[in-house]
Amino acid sequence: MNTSADIPDGYNTPVPSSIMTPDRVETRIGTLEFADGFPSDETAAKVFDHLDFLRAVEVFLQCVPAASMEGMRAGLASIGCDTSQKIAIADRLLDSNPLFLTGNTDTVYAIAMLDLDRDGPTVVQIPPGCGPGTVNDAWFRFVTDMGAPGPDRGAGGDYLIVPPGYDGEIPDGYHVAHSSSFTNLLALRGFLVDGKTDAARAMFEDGVKIYPLSAANDQPDMEFISISGKTMNTIHANDQDYYEEIAEVIRREPIEMIDPETRGLLASIGIHKDHPFEPDERMRATLTEAAAVGNATARAICFQTRDRRAYYFENRAWKTGFVGGDYQWLDGDGRGGRNIDARTLFFYQATLNTPA
Repeated sequence: MNTSADIPDGYNTPVPSSIMTPDRVETRIGTLEFADGFPSDETAAKVFDHLDFLRAVEVFLQCVPAASMEGMRAGLASIGCDTSQKIAIADRLLDSNPLFLTGNTDTVYAIAMLDLDRDGPTVVQIPPGCGPGTVNDAWFRFVTDMGAPGPDRGAGGDYLIVPPGYDGEIPDGYHVAHSSSFTNLLALRGFLVDGKTDAARAMFEDGVKIYPLSAANDQPDMEFISISGKTMNTIHANDQDYYEEIAEVIRREPIEMIDPETRGLLASIGIHKDHPFEPDERMRATLTEAAAVGNATARAICFQTRDRRAYYFENRAWKTGFVGGDYQWLDGDGRGGRNIDARTLFFYQATLNTPA
């Protein structure tokens, strides 16, 4: 801290130069002008416009997990998977028609979106021998594993996914997991047998049941909808529509899903739980540019990261997509905080979050 002080012109008291504001400052956003430290109207308008831009770029980078989950939800709904009982299944594997970030072409996927707001506590019954499965919340945060890495250890069983704020009775006999959101992604994996999908398809169609706990005695029918060869998109927008996706997440999910700091960041650009998202012409232009810069920044982080820990070898391009190896992206057991660039790097190119 600079404590040395001279007496500036027009003052009768020594004032450290470090706390003074010059009348004119040249910056990357242009010339900023002040009168006795007060910004001119033009300067105030300029810096507020820049502040909106900065916050919109930050929203883009902070919210990639949520946008990705919203892309998954909307994509599945577009082919009819709009209730928990309608499961998307890659019964003839995946090709390039359905757009997924990290869909393998040799895995039989069974994917469903759970709606805990509509259904309340939801039972997910998986069969023995099910491959690794995962449930993630609306911000792509880990809720529970299933199958071999889950508490059933590959033996199959009944899971109960409990919504936020639920204070009712939880019966015995379930592997219980609590989610912080209403929307949750369930992804199960099955494997080829002798190069064929038949066994995995039959395992899912005969053994997977999803129903509200309240309907345990009158379970709804299941429907399996093939996504093999089907044109659909589960990837979030990279233009100004990105902010519409985030606004939809905030509108639908409980307010407690994210912390007040993040809620405040979103509200600063007009995304608010209690108000419609209606940016004016100036703000729409700002969001359009911010999305372009946010997307470019995410791509640089993902494809040309400056975090040397990502690279397996010196002077080589081969790198991991999971920098730090922590599913919560805590750096140094949290002493370095959350590695938000590592989180962006992962979720810009991949889906599903598990400590397994």
